Amino acid sequence: MKNWLRLHAYALAGAWRHIRAPRGGFLLNVAVIAIALMLPFAGLTLLENIRPVSQQLVVEPEISLFLKADTPREQANALAAPIRRALKEADLQGNLEFIPREKALNTLDARTGVAAAVEALGANPLPDAYVLKLSGLDNVAQAARTDALVTRLQALQGVDHVQLDSAWVKRLAAVMQVLQLALLLLAITLGTVVVAVVFNTIRLQVLHQSEEIVLSKLVGASNAFVCRPFYYAGAFLGLIAGMVALGLVTLGLYPLNQALADVVQLYGSQFRLAPLSAQVWLGLLCASAALGWIGALLSVKRSIGRLA
Repeated sequence: MKNWLRLHAYALAGAWRHIRAPRGGFLLNVAVIAIALMLPFAGLTLLENIRPVSQQLVVEPEISLFLKADTPREQANALAAPIRRALKEADLQGNLEFIPREKALNTLDARTGVAAAVEALGANPLPDAYVLKLSGLDNVAQAARTDALVTRLQALQGVDHVQLDSAWVKRLAAVMQVLQLALLLLAITLGTVVVAVVFNTIRLQVLHQSEEIVLSKLVGASNAFVCRPFYYAGAFLGLIAGMVALGLVTLGLYPLNQALADVVQLYGSQFRLAPLSAQVWLGLLCASAALGWIGALLSVKRSIGRLA
């Protein structure tokens, strides 16, 4: 165990010495990788701030059922039972309200003053209606469950038209899905860039130390002993670049929040972009180190194989 720890400590020291030797090149590589990592890190920060807001929105779609104009009042009142039954079978909850045509006309007249126009028509043109206010939908994704209910309600006898007032919910869910997919594609693309940069950096280090590597193998050094410092060097490079990228993204939130302050106040909101949590930070740093390690692994296997 002591021998294993000593070998890895030697490899860590050698890796740190290797990546710090060309100071200008090291800083340049860190800057390139950090810039590549900043874009997905910033996108993730934005999504993590938007997601709680979207989930905390009051998602209570309203379903309006407009009955046919010639539907008798008795039949209109009797529709309450099948509507509640359909609601129960859809495993949804909500409050059902019957709105007679007279009440609808009075409400419309109070808002727009159309009494004179209705008198000219000689009859109330508005139909009886039901308004079903759904509840118990605690996130955006569950709003899609209402589609089957709307289809069932539309098939009820005496119902002329069913309107679901939750299009904004579906638009928001669609936008969030598109943003998540775009962030994933961006992360994959820039992750490939990180691997390529580390690959090239480690390749140059291997070529620079080629004589030392050949000599070490001649005196009995194993491939693992020779390769281990380069693996750690790649992981160090990815880790340091990840820390720089996360630090820059976090610092960038302060001027951005100042710019957003005036806008959100117009809507009576206290929304602010918050930094990523410590758990997310740790996960992203591990991912950055892993990308560096992968780049080093690919580079070392290719370069050492040519020297053998």
